[in-house]
Amino acid sequence: MTFWIDTHCHLDAAEFAGEAMAVHARAVAAGVTHCVIPAVAAGNFSKVAGLAHAFSWSYALGIHPLCVPDAAEADLETLDEALGRARADPRLVAVGEIGLDYFVPALTTSLMRERQEFFYRAQLKLARKHGLPVILHVRRSADKLLKHLREIVPEAGWTGIGHAFNGSDQQAQEFVKLGFRLGFGGAVTFEPALQLRRLAAELPLNALVMETDSPDIPPYWLYKTAADREQGQAQGRNEPAELPRIAEVVASLRCMTPQALAIATTANALAALPKLRGLVAA
Repeated sequence: MTFWIDTHCHLDAAEFAGEAMAVHARAVAAGVTHCVIPAVAAGNFSKVAGLAHAFSWSYALGIHPLCVPDAAEADLETLDEALGRARADPRLVAVGEIGLDYFVPALTTSLMRERQEFFYRAQLKLARKHGLPVILHVRRSADKLLKHLREIVPEAGWTGIGHAFNGSDQQAQEFVKLGFRLGFGGAVTFEPALQLRRLAAELPLNALVMETDSPDIPPYWLYKTAADREQGQAQGRNEPAELPRIAEVVASLRCMTPQALAIATTANALAALPKLRGLVAA
């Protein structure tokens, strides 16, 4: 069997309530041997850590840009304290999910852009302080993310993942130059996603990692259109067990075998999140 790492799975999401064990079992049966569970708000720090330990996976702690409107500045102190307490925890592998979102209309006002940038910069500084990579939320915000990454640089440089990347060729190259790998998931399975599929095909192999963003970003075989939903069909729920089939699409785009892609993206994940090396067999 070919083995995979899902570098982005929100196993703590409400959509998985009561099903975490079953989701884990299906992932393992499909060949997904490890998942990274990023937090989105201070209130779920303990939950993601608990799930990671329960299933021998890993986790990240951070405040998601979509959660910034409801976050307090004191949550940054909570994050700092949590990162300090977990310094010796081998399963804490990054600060994340953090970043900027300039897609959701409510987050694009001047006030909310400034607030997002404040939380993003503060969390970059915490990642630098605690010596951790970052897992970045990149949605219509690549240039601004890059600007702050260049201004706040750890002594050894950045490592981490640009999650669900869908930017330009030049933006992709700039993230890679800074030390990041780029995450590809369900969106790449849609044939009309020409730019994304071209990036998946043409980026250097050492720039790619695989992810699902479960329960979100379902691949085309799970996706339901607005018309489908109006007729009562539920939107398909993504989960880590879908990763091998998603990866087959990427492997096909690159004219390589899924096994070769699995070996390469596993090595890339270990490079992006170095503490994974103690948890995952390369």
